Amino acid sequence: MGKRAFIFPGQGSQYVGMAKDLMEKSIEAKEMFLMADDALGYNLSQIMFNGPEELLKQTENTQPAIFLHSVIISSLFRRYEADMTAGHSLGEYSALVLAGAFQFYDAVKVVRVRGVAMQKAGEVNPGTMAAVVGLRSNVLEEICNEASSSGIVKCANFNSPGQVVISGSVNGVRKAMELCKNRGAKLVKELIVSGAFHSPLMEPAIIQLKEKLDNVNLFDAKIPVYANVTAKPVVKKNEIKKLLVEQLNSPVRWDETITNMINDGADEFVEIGPGKVLQGLIKRINPDVKCFGIDNYSEVEKYL
Repeated sequence: MGKRAFIFPGQGSQYVGMAKDLMEKSIEAKEMFLMADDALGYNLSQIMFNGPEELLKQTENTQPAIFLHSVIISSLFRRYEADMTAGHSLGEYSALVLAGAFQFYDAVKVVRVRGVAMQKAGEVNPGTMAAVVGLRSNVLEEICNEASSSGIVKCANFNSPGQVVISGSVNGVRKAMELCKNRGAKLVKELIVSGAFHSPLMEPAIIQLKEKLDNVNLFDAKIPVYANVTAKPVVKKNEIKKLLVEQLNSPVRWDETITNMINDGADEFVEIGPGKVLQGLIKRINPDVKCFGIDNYSEVEKYL
């Protein structure tokens, strides 16, 4: 028998109207929305349902919104149990709640602090990110090293074979983009972001996140959680905390993570939360594994 993995999306998969049908059709979901609004001290649910989009796209709102959407669906989706789990960047927090390493009420507050801290770090250390398609990871790392003479630039997301996101200072990233085009990349596109995520420019956010994590209860995970930083399973609470802090300025090793999960027996992946980004990445990583997503209440009902 193969194993089932639940995976959770990160920033960028939000949309106005997200999770509204969950609130309307599930008493449990409604209670979780009210609990989240209470924990945060403001009406996040209304921003999710009604926007405006510019407000939802602010990192301090985007992160708890995607987290909340994902965790509510995984809570409703009880018939199917996961053997292992992982999340892309922010999604790692949703995975940790599923695995029992975080209590929901604490986690939503941590995610809000993370979002605010990352947004402020982007204001203190302005930067940018760019997607690169068609170059091998080792080539991208060479290019980033070469471009670093113009400014900080690092590989931030190893998403799938031939798809990598770079991050850093504006000058560093744009120099790397130029070099990528010269080396024959199929696509080089600067992204609209509020900061240079998963790069050294996120350093100011680390102190705030660590302080918050030091003041909430963490538990050993009940199932393996594959960490972004190492692409390996983790269950011990102290290691989980350490890796969450390191995650802010370390690359997301998503390609390697999914490959390791498959090697450890996963043959079915369920993307829990808004959008279909991770399903697309998994098809590029290994088209032979089964993969589907749960984004709304009708999809939850379909599998109950």
